Amino acid sequence: MNKLETIKFWTEDRVAIIQLHRPEVLNALNRKMVDEIVETLEYIEQDEEVLVTVITGNERAFAAGADIDEMAEDTVVSMELLNQFAVWDRIALIKKPIICAVNGFALGGGFELVLNCDVIFASETAQFGFPEINLGVMPGAGGTQRLTKVMGKAKALEWLWLGEPMSAEEAYRYGVINRIVANEVLFEETMKFAHRLSKQAPLSIRLIKEAVNKAVDSPLVDGLQLERKNFYLLFGSEDQKEGMKAFIEKRKPDFQGK
Repeated sequence: MNKLETIKFWTEDRVAIIQLHRPEVLNALNRKMVDEIVETLEYIEQDEEVLVTVITGNERAFAAGADIDEMAEDTVVSMELLNQFAVWDRIALIKKPIICAVNGFALGGGFELVLNCDVIFASETAQFGFPEINLGVMPGAGGTQRLTKVMGKAKALEWLWLGEPMSAEEAYRYGVINRIVANEVLFEETMKFAHRLSKQAPLSIRLIKEAVNKAVDSPLVDGLQLERKNFYLLFGSEDQKEGMKAFIEKRKPDFQGK
């Protein structure tokens, strides 16, 4: 991997941690940071020793929006030629679980990054939102689409049109996040979940994620077909043999992801 300038990256057992690290601007997402996040996720995807990724910020902010200074002078033509959102599309190709730990602000592009994750933990004081309308623009990295799929048309329009912050309680109520955790134990609780997930059958984790994502975007009949195909595929794995043998022998399985 190349030297990282805008994020920190390390591993603990079979869990990788990506920490956004531009504290001087509340972790505002510039293009360099997005590139480094996605390239690191792709690096983790190829690492057989790592099974789960956690993305987090710092105590003040997860990511307080996009870097406005970077975009202020852009034009229609420069944006089209740059095609800056294409890199975001690569996140959807990651098959390993991505867990998010949100403390403080997750606004604009920061909220879009959160919505790209599979499971979201938030501190009691976390705030989410899309303030782009106050700048005369709108979300461009999937915010309108993913928020609508999570909370429905009417509520999504309300938040997107008003640009107001959403508390952790509101985000939980509308199904945007999974859990609210006390500020001081957010990372600890997120890591507990990630380590627990890392002990599950890796192939099952990947194929379940694929099937659930298919359910979000496809008719039921298409989702059912993929679910059955993935179910059958797992019977060609050593993990399936080990899991069922362990069940019969009344012991914990030792999954190898094979």
